[in-house]
Amino acid sequence: MTAPFIHALIADLKTTGHHRTAETYLAALNAFLRFRQGDDIPLSQITPAIIRQFESWLANKGICQNTSSFYMRILRAAYNRAVKQGLTPDRKPFRDVYTGVKKTIKRAIPLKTIKRMHQLNLKKEPQLEFARDVFILSFMLRGMSFIDMCLLKKSQLKGDTLTYRRQKTGQPLTIRITPQINRIIQKYPTNPTERLLPILTRQSKNIRSAYRNKSAQINAALKQLMPRLGLSQPLTLYVARHSWASAAQSKGIQINTISQAMGHDSIKTTQIYLQTLSHETIDRANDLILSAL
Repeated sequence: MTAPFIHALIADLKTTGHHRTAETYLAALNAFLRFRQGDDIPLSQITPAIIRQFESWLANKGICQNTSSFYMRILRAAYNRAVKQGLTPDRKPFRDVYTGVKKTIKRAIPLKTIKRMHQLNLKKEPQLEFARDVFILSFMLRGMSFIDMCLLKKSQLKGDTLTYRRQKTGQPLTIRITPQINRIIQKYPTNPTERLLPILTRQSKNIRSAYRNKSAQINAALKQLMPRLGLSQPLTLYVARHSWASAAQSKGIQINTISQAMGHDSIKTTQIYLQTLSHETIDRANDLILSAL
């Protein structure tokens, strides 16, 4: 049956520490089972017709094409694993559905808007102030992802140098902590746990669940700031990452510098070139951006 096979893959992913990938596999499987109204199907009976029906069902549910494509790619990867293991003949069930990626609406906001956001007086609204500060801190830390911010440890900060590995790619990154960055960190009480930033302040057995809950809280608060900033596009934590990249590009910083600064590793030729790039070059790039705030 399909569900037990994918659940086994999910268990393997968790065992090897690929928790985020495991979550995406589970999300894709759950969507497929909802389409099937909870009725599982043997791997050998998955056909192009069934997958086309699944795609249509997703569209009728209002699922965007990129999300639908994402589910298809995950299920296709699982199916291909089953084929390699001899659990089913290859019926090429995903040959007729969309598995590409459509360009999405630009998520970045202008540097002048981030500057205005940074200057908002939110002292009487502590929840909004904290959400704003986390967003600005993410931006100042070269668009650091929220999960990486949550998991930073005090031991990773030596003097004014922060060294960590991206959760998504495992790539090591080094960031100089500028006075601007340090002011935000020092603004809040020291985290009683081993964590550096005051985001996840309690020990939790399920870090990812705590991270998702805190992310939802902060994004809800950021949404409340949109009218004050004159924004019609969604304002979320992820916008900080897009905005740093956009700001860096607008300052004439080379794409290879931006790529290494953000820990991207999807372009092999870029990766090879970036291996020789110094941390000082990246820090100067960040200084250019922060000086505009």
